[in-house]
Amino acid sequence: MARVEVTMEVGNDGVAVITISNPPVNALAISIIAGLKEKYVEAMRRNDVKAIVVTGELAIRLGLVDRGLPVLLGYCFWISSYSAFGGKGGKFSGGFDINVFQKIHRTGDISHLPDESIDLLVNIVEDGKKPTVAAVEGLALGGGLELTMACHARIAAPKTQLGLPELSLGVIPGFGGTQRLPRLVGLSKAVEMMRSSKSISSEEGYKLGLVDAVVPSEELLKVSRRWALDIVEKHKPWVRSLHQTDKLGSLSEALEIFKISRQQVRITVPHLPQHLACLDVIEEGIIRGGYSGLLKETKVFHELVLSDTAKGLVHVFFAQRATSKVPNVTDIGLKPRLVKKAAVIGGGLMGSGIATALITSNIYVVLKEVNSEYLLKGIKMIEVNVRGLVTRGKLTQDKAHKALSMLKGVLDYSEFKDVDMVIEAVIENVPLKQKIFSEIEKICPPHCILATNTSSIDLNLVGEKIGSQDRIIGAHFFSPAHVMPLLEIIRTEKTSAQAILDLMTVGKAIKKVPVVVGNCTGFAVNRTFFPYTQCANFLVHLGVDLFRIDRVICNFGLPMGPFQLQDLSGYGVAVAVEKEFAAAFQGRTWESPLVDLMLKNGRNGRQNGKGYFIYEKGSKPRPDPSVLPIIEESRKLANIMPGGKQPISVTDQEILEMILFPIVNEACRVLDEGVVVRASDLDITSVLGMSFPSYRGGIVFWADTVGALYIYTCLKKWSAMYGNLFNPSSYLEERATKGIPLSAPASASLALNSRL
Repeated sequence: MARVEVTMEVGNDGVAVITISNPPVNALAISIIAGLKEKYVEAMRRNDVKAIVVTGELAIRLGLVDRGLPVLLGYCFWISSYSAFGGKGGKFSGGFDINVFQKIHRTGDISHLPDESIDLLVNIVEDGKKPTVAAVEGLALGGGLELTMACHARIAAPKTQLGLPELSLGVIPGFGGTQRLPRLVGLSKAVEMMRSSKSISSEEGYKLGLVDAVVPSEELLKVSRRWALDIVEKHKPWVRSLHQTDKLGSLSEALEIFKISRQQVRITVPHLPQHLACLDVIEEGIIRGGYSGLLKETKVFHELVLSDTAKGLVHVFFAQRATSKVPNVTDIGLKPRLVKKAAVIGGGLMGSGIATALITSNIYVVLKEVNSEYLLKGIKMIEVNVRGLVTRGKLTQDKAHKALSMLKGVLDYSEFKDVDMVIEAVIENVPLKQKIFSEIEKICPPHCILATNTSSIDLNLVGEKIGSQDRIIGAHFFSPAHVMPLLEIIRTEKTSAQAILDLMTVGKAIKKVPVVVGNCTGFAVNRTFFPYTQCANFLVHLGVDLFRIDRVICNFGLPMGPFQLQDLSGYGVAVAVEKEFAAAFQGRTWESPLVDLMLKNGRNGRQNGKGYFIYEKGSKPRPDPSVLPIIEESRKLANIMPGGKQPISVTDQEILEMILFPIVNEACRVLDEGVVVRASDLDITSVLGMSFPSYRGGIVFWADTVGALYIYTCLKKWSAMYGNLFNPSSYLEERATKGIPLSAPASASLALNSRL
């Protein structure tokens, strides 16, 4: 097993090579930062060291071979007469170890953070008496890039990724990035890189001035050594980036950039404090100097680490990583089988989106439809999807051509004889699905995964009439399937671990986050969120303004409210889903007459351009006042207002709680029944499947910040006032009364009932 360490060796040319080793991406753990400081102090002290270069194992090995010196096995280090910073295995560093953030969030103790921005990176590295060159390969992200920017030159291998993604975790760069990046690439580009959290290539970095040279991997160490010695011999400039000002422009230009950026932040990310904080810190350095900027950077970084935003985003980061661990599937030694060719049955909105996701990830697709007209429509939709990806810069033209060449349309099952996976994506009709699965079982090879894209139907019903129960599995994509990142994988009691593992592997190959859940009506996401529309409709019929409800939900951080979402998905879907849940969860649903009235009045949302909102190209949706008489008619039919006529008086906060708390309540039932492996799986599915704000950590994480007792008390009160729609679950009641977080692992007795 690879050791986590920092090593240094000094060669006979006077260059010290300091090597970071912390697989897989050389995260800057506390011990690594301490090791860097220790080796750096030693290199500065030693008389036989002229300069310092940081590099990784691969570059070191090549450098040793070039010089005819012995290749050390294992970590393979070589320190010549300069110091080399580098990441082991062709990766410089993926940045600071955010496991430390988790520890801080658990304890509230900020002292776990290393305070080395000035002591190590300024006093020892940048202002040290010996120059440093960073030899960078693979990636240098976050603290890794900040480390390189404190060096006096950066030499990179081709296609190395460089970036500062800290804002995506609720913080700002904390090792000097807010001050050095603007001085190396210019203020406007630096602000763009930090705000977007997107990386750039070493080639672009060279054009911008972030990288001093891009050289082949096999020459990386040699060139870096020579560069470091050239600095010592004054053939190359000794550049301290914190002291550079030539790329900052005039103060008036800088202030205009800050003004525009702040306006953009307030419009696009009003809930994320780290964006404005980052601009404030950069501005401090522009106005008062880089050193003053560093002091403010450290202060603000410490404040943001403890913010609710950082806690939520860090939780989501780890929640997503946890989904790849499924007990009795990923831990029993199985190896995934390669899926080279897949079949998609149904070329409608979902089927065409699924086919697009597969072919753009180099998986051959056979698209089956019932007639030529539908088949041509499906193929055209796929072509439109692919062109859209090209237009948005997600796919090159060459890759688009290749993807479309991997698609074949058919009207029968003759091409199914050698497919590795079938995904059925037809309408939600049980007899039709049963017929399809009976047919494909006879034709597809024995190893073929038999998947359905149903969003709510019990998988046991879908596969009821076939013998291969172990191959039946749910592959629930979210619309549009080639864009939305979540893949909900549904297993039955008979689904084999191999089929689950294979589908998880396909999900990752097509750039989805696969989450394995149990089999029930609505599965995890739709089941948890079915009260969302129910309670919104209920509030409307209590007299609350429909458009106010959507505004409240959007102000909370969701991209759209329940009624705009209903417009988007179409009212036919709403009717079908409502019937499914009413049948499955009798006694705790509420049937609204509103959707039926909308349909009777010729409205079907965005599908026919007539919904609750008016949709015009180039402008935001706006309320359609012509629906108000329909809403009034629906209220009269429902007749649930207090006294029959008097609308209830509620605050925006009460509206939010009366919609979201029942979702939390249903999430508790999902946890109680063992539909998901862990509570954080519900958090990541709520974020990726329902666009719950990631900075709030997901539905269960957010609920724990609110408090189970408060949620239970509110639901109990509303249940007494309005009925079973708000009746607290036994799981929520137990957690609330005993003071146990909703996210705490289930007891052993609950685990026995698990659908997983």
